[in-house]
Amino acid sequence: MNIKYIDLIDQTYYFPQEEFTLDEDNLLFHGIPLMPLVEKYGSPLKFTYLPKISRNIHRAKEWFAKAIERHNYKGKYIYCYCTKSSHFEYVLREALKNDIHIETSSAFDINIVNQLKKEGMIRDNTYVICNGFKRDLYIQNIADLINQGHQNCIPVIDNYEEIDLLSEAIEKPFNIGIRIASEEEPKFEFYTSRLGIGYRNIVPFYENQIRDNEKVELKMLHFFINTGIRDNAYYWNELLKCMKVYTRLKKICPSLDSLNIGGGFPTKNSLAFEYDYEYMVDEIVNQINTACKEADVPVPNIFTEFGSFTVGESGGAIYEVLYQKQQNDREKWNMIDSSFITTLPDSWAINKRFIMLPINRWNDQYERVLLGGLTCDSDDYYNSIQDMNAIYLPKYRRDQPLYIGFFNTGAYQESIGGFGGLQHCLIPTPKHVLIDRDENGELTTKLFSEQQEASEMLKILGYEDI
Repeated sequence: MNIKYIDLIDQTYYFPQEEFTLDEDNLLFHGIPLMPLVEKYGSPLKFTYLPKISRNIHRAKEWFAKAIERHNYKGKYIYCYCTKSSHFEYVLREALKNDIHIETSSAFDINIVNQLKKEGMIRDNTYVICNGFKRDLYIQNIADLINQGHQNCIPVIDNYEEIDLLSEAIEKPFNIGIRIASEEEPKFEFYTSRLGIGYRNIVPFYENQIRDNEKVELKMLHFFINTGIRDNAYYWNELLKCMKVYTRLKKICPSLDSLNIGGGFPTKNSLAFEYDYEYMVDEIVNQINTACKEADVPVPNIFTEFGSFTVGESGGAIYEVLYQKQQNDREKWNMIDSSFITTLPDSWAINKRFIMLPINRWNDQYERVLLGGLTCDSDDYYNSIQDMNAIYLPKYRRDQPLYIGFFNTGAYQESIGGFGGLQHCLIPTPKHVLIDRDENGELTTKLFSEQQEASEMLKILGYEDI
């Protein structure tokens, strides 16, 4: 009988996979033995496997290089990292090893850029693409960066006032982009993105505020779909609408030479995940190339701003199942030693699902369970995985600890969860370990941060003098 957990996985998915393999009945992630990691550092535990960041950057560059060659595309490809996905220094250090550029979204991002410039990781010719709604401090920080000689800083205009605000603060001529306010999918709660300027208003905006402005030169049109880059009629229709704006604008604006298609590549969220990245890149390049040929205008340089794709698949979280509660005849609750709300907030806020697998005991019998967090909040649970409306794990046994891992969690979870700050129900932020490989390919680990202590939270709450 096929009653072991490994049997369930074998009959449900193609397994092993590139990043998931087994050593007897223990899970390996990218060749990393996870049980020794738990034995060394304990649980709960967050970790980041740094080489995966570089690997994904190289993959995207290869896909675009192939597409550019195949279609005889005359423009260049520029890879930017979307810093809001993870601002941590170790992420930026790893990403910037790969000759990439930076996209920012708020004022303090520029402080990070300045620090990285001091350390030599960002140079004056590194593109810094500044998105987001800009006011006072963000405007001033952008202006300071440009005034100090960073010519490749391109603020992307989000509303009609930003050119005047930037012009007042920047001392010399500067380059800008314009963000298109794309139309959202019909199922969305609103019709048009709050970000950027509407399709119909782009050309009049250029003619009224930019064309005769000697201080400003338009270099980039920015296009991004909130639901990401997907092979469906909605995405291709919006891309074609964007290209109509680009080609029309290019004919009256010779300085325009770049199209920024933003981010939106998905991360693997299931063992059954399927997405043809290479085909999507090829078709995007083909569509842009074709539209420009038909309009008889030069093709643009293509910028991307991949955030989740860059860092998401490098991260993971490991928990121990502390206890099992049989609440009725059908529901068994496996209680973990942390909180989903605080450590995987997207699982609670937007019902996002990650790859979830046991770390050990793959040769044990399995059972259907629900997963509960430590908080007293009824929403602190995890009840399904991406491709099935259930969770199956090796059977709970008091005498044999069970550890479970959530994978590809590297984007947004720390910043949304409030890393190092107050946590819901004052559940502490777990330890965080960085995993790398040395020049010989051997695994190395380093403790980035200890588990949060009570004294840190008490100080934030104002109890330090009590």
